[in-house]
Amino acid sequence: MLREQPSLGSTRNKLWFLLPSLCGIFLFMMPYPTEGGFTIPVAILASHFKSVLAPVMAELLLSLVVASALATAVFRWLIPNVELPSFWNDLLRPTHFWSAVRVVGAALVLMVYFQLGSEAIYSSNTGGLLFGDLMPSLLAVFVFAGLFLPLLLNFGLLELMSTLLTPIMRPVFRLPGRSAIDCGASWLGDGSVGILMTSRQYDQGFYTQREAAIIGTSFSLVSISFTLVVLAQVKLEHLIFPFYATISVAGIIAAIVMARIPPLSRKSDSLVDGTEPRADRDHVPEGDTPLSYGFAQALVKVSTMDSPTQQIKQGLHNALEMVLGLLPVVMALGTAALIVAEYTPLFDWLGKPFIPLLQLLNIPEAVEASRTILVGFADMFLPAILAADISSDKTRFIIAALSVTQLIYMSEVGALLLGSRIPVNFFDMVIIFILRTLITLPVIALMAHWLL
Repeated sequence: MLREQPSLGSTRNKLWFLLPSLCGIFLFMMPYPTEGGFTIPVAILASHFKSVLAPVMAELLLSLVVASALATAVFRWLIPNVELPSFWNDLLRPTHFWSAVRVVGAALVLMVYFQLGSEAIYSSNTGGLLFGDLMPSLLAVFVFAGLFLPLLLNFGLLELMSTLLTPIMRPVFRLPGRSAIDCGASWLGDGSVGILMTSRQYDQGFYTQREAAIIGTSFSLVSISFTLVVLAQVKLEHLIFPFYATISVAGIIAAIVMARIPPLSRKSDSLVDGTEPRADRDHVPEGDTPLSYGFAQALVKVSTMDSPTQQIKQGLHNALEMVLGLLPVVMALGTAALIVAEYTPLFDWLGKPFIPLLQLLNIPEAVEASRTILVGFADMFLPAILAADISSDKTRFIIAALSVTQLIYMSEVGALLLGSRIPVNFFDMVIIFILRTLITLPVIALMAHWLL
């Protein structure tokens, strides 16, 4: 622990709050212009990391996923009574179900790497897509997000934001002010970063079950830069500004509505350990302003925080937990979802009931568009692939925007949510995906008719 300071408002405490918090804001929330649009510094670091390791990335991923599965199998099933340090016990002894998922993920990675078994598993549209494209990006994001998350979480920034922004976040989204940092990092940066931040805050007792579920399923959009990839697939790169305006409006409306209807509205308002949150956690004492009280709470946080060595250790633990705990889950669940989407007519059948709605909204080529409506549940890029041959620019615009604002897709966001302790199960995600589709589709159609 840091030595107790003679004054809470000492220069040292102020610097411990200010410098790490500014670094965290810069890394996770500062839009940075690139040739392809905007991104955030953490994403740039991740991109360079991925480029440097590209020659050995496949072997590195194979080693990590297989090592995770083997260690989990050994300590969960073969020697379950051997004592491990707390961190390793939590990491290597998940429930029997999640242990099995890790083993399945490792088996799939081996099949893809060595091209064993059915082509349905290792093709470039299923397991090959995950292993070759998505998982290298996730590994890079996990490493840097894990290492640097303490800058945002542990140095008082969230305590200040909780007080300042609660008057906005609470009535609009039914969330505490500190969630604005999670939401901003998700919206401006990368959806997986937002989920990881939310999961960490929930585990530490700062969010109720309802709040964590709302944040995790309402704000984890794809990064700004990836929207250009989606637009390029549907040949509409020149419409980036109306496109991002559309998904922003639709996403905000969906977040406002979803927070007030089941299943999210019915989640418990208790913390992760089942206790109730403090009734006065958003209260500003009489005589204080939100700024002065929030700043005081931030200084209390830094005056009692762990040593810098412990902060570095926590960052390393974060990165290890994400890499070893989540990569096998993404591989297992994502591959299964993509196989269903690619090799069965399930999503074509499920899209047929949407034809009358698409026709009512005056969307051209409604029958062709209906095939794309629900396939995004498997992977958010699939609707853009299917829409590439549709002739109407307006229809392709709507499909691309809808695929982003639906938000829940099993190849990444869904798998990350299921692999975390955020209280959202598979059935919840199906319902949330459908509701977000029904809420955002009319908004996107109206914006498209107005802007195009």
